Amino acid sequence: MNRRMIARLFLSSALVVIIGACAKISSPSGGPKDRTPPVVVKSIPVNGARNFRGNKLEIVFNEYVALDNINEKFMVSPPMKKKPRVFLKGKAVEVEFDDKLKDSTTYTFYFQDGIKDLNEGNILQNYQFVISTGPVIDSLSVTGNIYNAFDLNVPEKTEALLYRELADSAVVKHLPEYISRVDQDGYFRIDNVRPGIYRLYGLKDGDNSKNYNRPDEEFAFMDSTVVITPGKNYIPPPPVVKDTIKVKKGEAKSNQTVKKGINKNTAASKDTTNLKKAKNMEPVALIGEYKLHQFTALKKAHYLISSHRDHKYQLTYILSLPPDTMKFDFSILKADNKSYFTESSRSRDTLSVWLTDSSLYSQPQISTIIKFPFTDTLGVTGYKQDTIVMRYLAPRPPRVAKVKRTVFTYESTIQSGFLKPGQSIIFKSKIPFRQPDTSKIKLYELVKETRQSLPYHLFKDSANSCKYYLKTKLAEGKKYLFIADRASFSNIYNNFSDSVGTKFSIKDPESYCKLTIAIKNYDGNRIIQLLDKTENLVAENYMTKDGKTVFPLLDPGVYRLRVIYDLNGDRKWTTGDFTTHRQPEPVSYYPVDIELRSGYELEFTDSKAWDISVKNFKDPKLREKKKGK
Repeated sequence: MNRRMIARLFLSSALVVIIGACAKISSPSGGPKDRTPPVVVKSIPVNGARNFRGNKLEIVFNEYVALDNINEKFMVSPPMKKKPRVFLKGKAVEVEFDDKLKDSTTYTFYFQDGIKDLNEGNILQNYQFVISTGPVIDSLSVTGNIYNAFDLNVPEKTEALLYRELADSAVVKHLPEYISRVDQDGYFRIDNVRPGIYRLYGLKDGDNSKNYNRPDEEFAFMDSTVVITPGKNYIPPPPVVKDTIKVKKGEAKSNQTVKKGINKNTAASKDTTNLKKAKNMEPVALIGEYKLHQFTALKKAHYLISSHRDHKYQLTYILSLPPDTMKFDFSILKADNKSYFTESSRSRDTLSVWLTDSSLYSQPQISTIIKFPFTDTLGVTGYKQDTIVMRYLAPRPPRVAKVKRTVFTYESTIQSGFLKPGQSIIFKSKIPFRQPDTSKIKLYELVKETRQSLPYHLFKDSANSCKYYLKTKLAEGKKYLFIADRASFSNIYNNFSDSVGTKFSIKDPESYCKLTIAIKNYDGNRIIQLLDKTENLVAENYMTKDGKTVFPLLDPGVYRLRVIYDLNGDRKWTTGDFTTHRQPEPVSYYPVDIELRSGYELEFTDSKAWDISVKNFKDPKLREKKKGK
C-alpha cells in the first residue's frame, strides 16, 4: 500500500512539472535581427506643408523611438531665437516652439541622427522636416566644405551660416537666414534656400548664439558673395561614393630614388600617381561647391586669461598677450620679497612665481597682487591691478606615518644612451635647480678600459631655472661616461639627487635617415615642415624659391610634409583676421606619408619633385576625422 501511494505521489509531481513547463511563456527564438530604421507613418502637418500657421509639429512612427542627444543634434534653419522643445509622446516625436515664424519663409527642421528605434537602436539618418509659411517651398541649395586652416582637418562642432544681409556686422550681431552643420568629412549642405545674394561663413559657436560675437571663436569667411539662382535647384543628397583607389604592386618606387643600395620597393610610402579601380570600395568625403578655412584670430585685447596654484610652492599667471613695453608686476600681501622669486616665459605672457619660504607656501591660501596691461571696452589699454587669492588644498597624508626621504629627480638628453651629432646635453626638472655641485660631477671619455677626464661647463638657462646645459667637446663614434654623485644636483627646497652613472655615445650620422625633396611651381616664400604621423613638428626649412631642401639625421619612422605659403614673409604661419578681411595663410600637404627606415637616404627630385602650385590641398586619407560631430 505504501508503495502504491509513493508511486502516485511521484506521478502527480512529474505531471505538475510537465504542465508548468508547457505553460511557461517565452519569446520565440531565431529569425533575422531587425536592422530597419523607424518609418514615418504620418505627420501633422505633412512634411512639405505650405501656408503653415501653427506652433507644433507631430511626427508619428511605426514603432516606439528614442531621442539620442537631441538637444545638441537638433537644429532649425532659419534659426529661432528660442530653441524649440523636442520630446516623445507615444510613438510620436513632437516639436513645439514659441517664436513667431517669419512670413513667406521655408523652415527646415534638422534631426540629423538623433532619432532611433527603441529596441535595436537603428538610426534614422539625416531626417529633415520642411514647412513653409508661404505658398511655396524654397528649393535651392548651397553646398561646401569647411576645414581647419592650419592642418586642413575637419573642425569639430562647426556650422555653416548663410546671411542675406551683406554687411560684416550682420554675422556679429544677428542670426543667420540659414544654418547647417558640417559632417565628419567637413561637408555641409544648406537646403530650401530662396534665390538671392548671400554671405557664407563657418563658425564653431562657443556660446550657442549662432553668430560670431566672440573673437576667440573659430571662424571662416568667403571673400566674395554667394549668388543663389534657380539654376541651383534642390537635388536630393547623392549616395555615398566609394573610393576605388588601389596601388599596383611595385608602383611604390615610381616617385622616389633610394641611395645606398636600399630596397626601392619599400623605401617610401605608396605612390598615388597611378590609380586603378578595385571591387572593394570605401566611402570618401563629398565635395561641395564652396570651400572655407576656419581659424582663430589673434588676440588683440590685453587681459588676464588665468591664474592657478597647481603646487603649494608655485603660482602661475597667464596673460592674453605679451605686455610688450609695459610691465607685469607681482607682490604678496604681508610677505617679504625675498620669500619668493619670479620668472617670465620667453614671450613674457606667462609669469611663474616660486615660493621659497616654507611658512609662506604652507599656507592654504595666499593673497597676491598683480598689475598688468588691460584693454577696456573702448579699446584703450592701460594698467589694471587685481588682488587674487591663490588657494591650494594639500592632499591627505597616508595613514602610515613613515616619512620617506624626498629624492630630487631630473631628466637628461643622455639617459637614452645616445646623442645626435650636434645635440646638446640638457638637464630638466619640474622644480628649479640650485647651483649644482660640480665637484661631484665627472665626465669621462672611455678609451678601451681606461677613463680620460673631460673638461666641461655647466650653466643655467637664462629664462628657466628648471633647465641646465652641459657644454663640452664630443666626437662621433666615441663612448662617454657621465657620473653624478649623490647630492650633486638639488632643488631650491633642499631635496637632493641620488647618484647616477650614464654611458652614452654620439651616434654615427650614417645610421640616421636623410630626406631630400625638390619643391617646384611656386613663386614666393615658403616654409617646408617635416612632421611625424601625428603631425607634431620635427624640423622645418625656409625657402624663397623653388629648389631642393634636405632633412638630415632623422630617426626611422613615418613622416609627413607640409608647406606653409608665407605670404607676408614673417617666417611663420599667420592666422586670419575678419576685421581686415585677411584670410589665413594657405598650407598644403605632400599627398602621402613617407616611411624612412634605418640608414635610408630618400630623394624626391627632378621630375619627381613636389608640385606645390595647388594651395590648401590635403589628401582625404591624411585627414583626421572626428566621430560623433
